[in-house]
Amino acid sequence: MYKKVLTLQDISCVGQCSLTVALPILSACGMETVILPSAILSTHTAGFKGFTFRDLTEDLDLITDHWAKEGISFDCFYTGYLGSLAQIDKALRISKERLNEGAPFIVDPAMADNGALYSIFDMEYVKAMKTLCDKADILLPNITEAAFLTGMEYKESYDEAYIKELVEKLTVNDRQIVVLTGVSYKKETTGVVVYQNGNLQYYEHKKIERGCHGTGDVYASAFVGALMNGKTPFDSAKIAADYTVSCIEYTQGDESHWYGVKFEPKLGYLIDLLK
Repeated sequence: MYKKVLTLQDISCVGQCSLTVALPILSACGMETVILPSAILSTHTAGFKGFTFRDLTEDLDLITDHWAKEGISFDCFYTGYLGSLAQIDKALRISKERLNEGAPFIVDPAMADNGALYSIFDMEYVKAMKTLCDKADILLPNITEAAFLTGMEYKESYDEAYIKELVEKLTVNDRQIVVLTGVSYKKETTGVVVYQNGNLQYYEHKKIERGCHGTGDVYASAFVGALMNGKTPFDSAKIAADYTVSCIEYTQGDESHWYGVKFEPKLGYLIDLLK
């Protein structure tokens, strides 16, 4: 079946993140990819100066109301970075009104990293994001985001018991699945935890100390693409991890490409992984 996936997040015209990552990756995975831009920026905000920004919040209802009149619905809804409380509310509305029966609602609560919220967010935003996450079928947080969403202490050093408590507190019902990224039990490796139906699985992979901007978006998009190809959540998490690591490795050593990750030349590898 030819699947139609909707993704809501911003467009950074230069920078390889958000929609400029999600659209090509989901398309390469064989999905009809429908984009709903929450904002448009000339570049992303990490390292560039003087970037332009246009908020498109007011357009979201106009676009989705038109879809409703046309009877357009979706086989999956995936949200990434949402820049305001209003955009979270609109994502909730879309999840209720525009999904086909049985279609997964997937949330990447892109709001924090390395123990801190992104500078534009506060605890009111965290509370609203928790409301969105509670309605999702699948969550894709990192450890910092999981800690904020659960109210648990963020720890840089932790054991399996801490991770298990995090994912248990994130789930509000038995149908929810949590894919927790950046879980490192050893210095030389990292990995991803998948928590489903009370069962916790861990996929350990190579850790590359020098990361790249946008890799969270690469991971989430590859995960969604694999899942919509019929892969299990755990296999999707593995495929997304292997693909993201290969993209980071391919980008290493290119000092001129400081602003993003070279994911496009590795799309063939992702397609092979899906086979």
